[in-house]
Amino acid sequence: MALGYKARRRWSLVILLVGLPLYIVAAVTVVNWFDRPSMVVELAIYVGLGILWALPFRFVFRGVGQADPDAPADKRD
Repeated sequence: MALGYKARRRWSLVILLVGLPLYIVAAVTVVNWFDRPSMVVELAIYVGLGILWALPFRFVFRGVGQADPDAPADKRD
């Protein structure tokens, strides 16, 4: 079942406001378990984890910044 526009907007807010900070804390914690790598390696790890985080949620964020396609034409602006 596909999510509607309003549901995707709500879920994107939940993901960004709750999920992203939790993911950042988890990523920093995992990187700090090991000896601190060089700055370039650490940057590569964080960039990789950032991309890895976003991939499962592509379908939620797709089209959220656009006007509601289900709304009447006079309400889209």
